[in-house]
Amino acid sequence: MIWRATDSLLVLALAAAACQRQPSPREAGLQLRAPREVEKTAESKPQAKPKAGAAGEDSGLPLDRIHLPKGFRIAVYASHVKKARSMALSANYTLYVGTRENDQVFAIPNADHDATGDRVLTVAKDLDTPNGVAFHAGALYVAEQHRILRFDDIDARLEHPPKPVVLNESLPHDDEHGWKFIGIGPDQRLYVPIGAPCNICEKDDPRYASISRMKLDGSGFEIFARGVRNSVGFDWHPDTHELWFRENGRDRMGDDVPPDELNRAPKAGLHFGYPYCHGKDVRDPEFGGKQACSESAPPAALLGPHVAALGMRFYTGHMFPARYQKQIFIAEHGSWNSSRKVGYRVSLVRLEGERAVSYEPFAEGFLNGDDAWGRPVDVLVMPDGALLVSDDEADAIYRVSYEAD
Repeated sequence: MIWRATDSLLVLALAAAACQRQPSPREAGLQLRAPREVEKTAESKPQAKPKAGAAGEDSGLPLDRIHLPKGFRIAVYASHVKKARSMALSANYTLYVGTRENDQVFAIPNADHDATGDRVLTVAKDLDTPNGVAFHAGALYVAEQHRILRFDDIDARLEHPPKPVVLNESLPHDDEHGWKFIGIGPDQRLYVPIGAPCNICEKDDPRYASISRMKLDGSGFEIFARGVRNSVGFDWHPDTHELWFRENGRDRMGDDVPPDELNRAPKAGLHFGYPYCHGKDVRDPEFGGKQACSESAPPAALLGPHVAALGMRFYTGHMFPARYQKQIFIAEHGSWNSSRKVGYRVSLVRLEGERAVSYEPFAEGFLNGDDAWGRPVDVLVMPDGALLVSDDEADAIYRVSYEAD
């Protein structure tokens, strides 16, 4: 069932509450492992002269600390991208970058379609947490906390950006989990998550803790998935076109529970557990008695607790080896309240058909002891098959490439 503004709220069945131990990834059917061959992989090949204001060897970032599987290399695609968050690419190779702790949206053109951006331009400013960006049919879509904007014909107007068209300005406006990721689905609808305005709570407004969608003109708002505490990244399977998304688990239940989740929504109307159930079967100590875990759609994979999994993409390029085709890369921003730092990496979830079979590190080294010099936020597959990674701690965009030895 899809909730619309005219629908009444569902009556939730009461169930006995009992906190249960969270299964490990292995118990959940996932094989948690590291890549077999790992090496330090800062780009070692001679580089072209850096392009002013965008990228190059003078970035000063310690990329030699990054560990990747054998054959992979990492280099700076663009630097001085202040608080870089979500990314979207136009057909002209212009990369658009949203921000959260900044009021700007950036554009990074790449006229010769090579391994570095040309320069960093500001195409919008004085916005309210413009985290989410999407590109479609020549227009840039931007998600602020409370509204969705569209910048028409933006690629041709980078030096003098147009005034935005306001598509929808009726979204909840909360500081906690109020920043929004956006994406345009195969159904030509704009998908917008609306996070819970709290760590754990139950709100009367059913828009909270959901993934919503609307027409590209901002009309026809409806809730697609419920029980989603906070999602800041999703993608559609390249074959089935089903929505896969990751979800951040609640805090203050300890270092080891609950996990972040990778979820699969093959249809509209599913409930994914929050605030009643976390992971597969961890009932919430406060709200768990109101709905049994069996009434929720189970996660496709359990990710690390508190890793703050954000952006995710299916790999659809042809540069990486075939074993990476249609697998899921996830940017893990890193923990903020765990007694030990976890996350701060790019991970990989391997699939066999529609089943997740392993969860493993792909790019590590953003932590130097307990100090994080980098925090991955989003990932994006380029037309040449390289993988871009945004970093809002280092104000950078990285390019991960592959070349067989």
